[in-house]
Amino acid sequence: MDRRDALRRLTAGSVGGGVSLFSPRHPLATVWAQEKPATTRGLPPLKITDVKTILTAPNRIRLVVVKVETSEPGLYGVGCATFTQRAYVVQTAVEQYLKPFLKGRNPEEIEDIWQSNYMSSYWRNGPVLFNAMSGVDMALWDIKGKRAGMPVYQLLGGKCRFGADLYFHASGRDFQEVEANARQGMERGYRYIRVQAAVPGLATYGARGQAAAAAETGEVVGPTNPKAIWEPGPYARMLPKLFEHLRTKLGDEVEILHDVHERVTLQQGIQICKDVEKFRPFFIEDPFPPEENDHFRILRQQCSTPLAMGELFNTQHEYVPLIANRLIDFIRIHLSQIGGLSPARKVQALSEFFGVKTAWHGPGDASPVAHAAQLALELASYNFGIHEGYIFPPETREVFPGCPEVKNGYMYAHEAPGLGIDVDEKLAAKFPFPPGPPNFDYSWGTTRRRDGTVIRP
Repeated sequence: MDRRDALRRLTAGSVGGGVSLFSPRHPLATVWAQEKPATTRGLPPLKITDVKTILTAPNRIRLVVVKVETSEPGLYGVGCATFTQRAYVVQTAVEQYLKPFLKGRNPEEIEDIWQSNYMSSYWRNGPVLFNAMSGVDMALWDIKGKRAGMPVYQLLGGKCRFGADLYFHASGRDFQEVEANARQGMERGYRYIRVQAAVPGLATYGARGQAAAAAETGEVVGPTNPKAIWEPGPYARMLPKLFEHLRTKLGDEVEILHDVHERVTLQQGIQICKDVEKFRPFFIEDPFPPEENDHFRILRQQCSTPLAMGELFNTQHEYVPLIANRLIDFIRIHLSQIGGLSPARKVQALSEFFGVKTAWHGPGDASPVAHAAQLALELASYNFGIHEGYIFPPETREVFPGCPEVKNGYMYAHEAPGLGIDVDEKLAAKFPFPPGPPNFDYSWGTTRRRDGTVIRP
């Protein structure tokens, strides 16, 4: 019997007592005809019914939160879409573009929704699209966790640790004030301290000096009228002295971090990392701007100082080469800046294979929802490095019930299903955005060299 004859017999009913496998009378036909369940555990099908943005500034930081509502009464999710410098543009992207694209979709199809959102604008990438997508993506993970009755970290593989180590921010006008603030953090249980010191007369990042407020006077500044002045030379000479002072005063047990924030030349960045190497920093962050990633190859050959990079990254073209070539030690991506939890877990998995640890960007303009999402990933990540510490002020905690708890230098997740956090919409409405214009932080793009040249960032 050849294959053609066997196929004819099969379709003619030579098996199963004369009933074809493809006949409606075959015993398996009723099984094949059954509609496959849309979800597991016998839950009814689910649809997205609404997508909206919540704009709030409980402590004068513009936060954008996305709320995805579903066809199941009371089931919704929240996600962070905060691009504080362009908040209204993100709001438009969510409500005018993503919302009509998503209504009616199955919210359990997280990966497909992310990919189709990514393709929907044709021209891809960029902080506006990715922050809008992030708000939706985190909200869908929140929904999935709530529906499963599990915290999101359980969906990601379960805990690798009981809490996430935080780093404390200690800045000051001089070395003594930085030291005093660092000791405050250590007394509160922090084992990791980020240190930033002002350079007299200059608009120093991370340490509000006497010149830092000049750009906020409302006066028009430009290349012929520079006000907030920055020069990298004095800073590059000061930083090794700060590290020496702190190591001498604080000892060897505390881990010390520092953020250069891009503001130096290639040569100065290399020299800084070489000069502080002997003081064993936990990491030095952003010695170069993202436009100059190739400089990390040169820096890596010069010293063993641990390097952190990535808070301004948007796409894989920026971070994959640094990770795959082991040119950095910590990836500092801002979760909403790359599209949310879904891409972040892929970055985390990739980084693990190349010995790179996570240190997600988490300042005050990452909403408590973003902190809860990255904490879920950190608890389930073997290659977790550090969580940027931020103490949620009372007003922010009221607007976002369920903020992650901070104790003894650790951040702890709530064990509630989903991300474990919510937003009180009525209370959020009591904290509108500060009146503009400008509707962004005016210090970026106005800090300049003495000759008027604008600096990055």
